[in-house]
Amino acid sequence: MTQPVYITQTASFFPLDAVDNDRMEAVLGQAGPRPSRARKVTLRGNGIRSRHYVIDPATGAPRYTNAQLAAESVRRVARDAGFDLASLACLSAGTTIADQIIPGHGLMVHGELGADRLGPCEVVTTAGVCCAGATALKYAWLALRSGEHANAIASASEVASLMMRATRYAAETRRQADALEAQPELAFEKDFLRWMLSDASGAFLLQTQPAPASAATAAPSLRIDWVDTFSYAGEMPVCMYAGATRNADGSLKGWLLHDHDSLGRESVFAVKQDVRLLNENIAVCTIEKPLAQIIARRSLRADEIDWFLPHLSSEYFRGPAERALEKINFVIPREHWFTNLSTRGNTGSASFYVMLDELARGGRIRRGQKILCFVPESGRFSTAFIHLTAV
Repeated sequence: MTQPVYITQTASFFPLDAVDNDRMEAVLGQAGPRPSRARKVTLRGNGIRSRHYVIDPATGAPRYTNAQLAAESVRRVARDAGFDLASLACLSAGTTIADQIIPGHGLMVHGELGADRLGPCEVVTTAGVCCAGATALKYAWLALRSGEHANAIASASEVASLMMRATRYAAETRRQADALEAQPELAFEKDFLRWMLSDASGAFLLQTQPAPASAATAAPSLRIDWVDTFSYAGEMPVCMYAGATRNADGSLKGWLLHDHDSLGRESVFAVKQDVRLLNENIAVCTIEKPLAQIIARRSLRADEIDWFLPHLSSEYFRGPAERALEKINFVIPREHWFTNLSTRGNTGSASFYVMLDELARGGRIRRGQKILCFVPESGRFSTAFIHLTAV
């Protein structure tokens, strides 16, 4: 017998002051002898005006590790809920790239919280790209739903800026910049991804009862109705990757197969993306195919969705997302969409955490409303949809 599970508190954390478009390159560093020609072209189409980095602009040194960033949002969600971390039963933490290969990211977050009286508990790490935050939530949800635990905190965090520093990339070529002018989608290749990604963390407190109604309650509790994830890796090649190079046949040569010198020479650890593959398949594999299945399975109706929270990596993809929804007769009017991409940037796996937190803290969620969160991932084409009801 399963039991209902509720998000009783949300929280998010953004490191340091916001960085506007004109200061980005000064913080991340200049790749090559000249300022990037790609930056303005990319920013013209992605709709992002400001974002946050863990990098201290004055020193160039990081002020937070990934684990520290995640731990801060966990502290905040517990503090705002009046929840004693000493009673936490399960900590589920997702990220794209952890601070280290081993130990697992979740264990490092747990370690950061040791001083906060967080004792022994179950800890799980979910990896991937943007869907890592959704799978962290799903694990925590299932743990409570099954009766295994009475509470859990799910978190997601990214320190993308540390992967975007100039030292990670070979200098951009004139050919790349010229091609970018004609095809804005090429802004997602290698160095151009530097102008897309940013840092943040978010956390949700999950419990088996809604938070008591009171004047101090900032927002209704959110019942997790379902979390559906899909992978199309069985039929799709790799699209976005790091820690590898691509072979001529499309397969990846992982970092373990590279010698020490080639790791830097070939920018092995730079984040790279096949933008042509992305544009041809992202709408089909992350919206059309999976959402059609969900509609049939869940009897989901567009007119019942009060808030749609899409993780958009760029405003460039708002149009394709709308057209994909139209194609499967699931039109959600724009006034029901909510995203903070323009002010927070693309925060990867933390994106829907920080979106939901901002929406909830803004007092815009009303009891009875239904929320649909959409998290696409281009790594090898996977996606997640989360359905919530405010109670």
